[in-house]
Amino acid sequence: MRTTAWQKSTFSGSDQTNDCVEVAAIGTAIALRESDAPRTVVRTTPPALGALIRTLKAGESRG
Repeated sequence: MRTTAWQKSTFSGSDQTNDCVEVAAIGTAIALRESDAPRTVVRTTPPALGALIRTLKAGESRG
């Protein structure tokens, strides 16, 4: 069985707490999970994730 290589978000900080977002590539999908609830995984496509990130960044500048 293949294990998934999860990567911790750089925005989660550098300490060892379990409050971070992790991301992994699974085939052609992008998987996201919160480290304190690793069994709950959200899958999306790279274009959809990119659109979400752009939207969130645009809202960040509005305060």
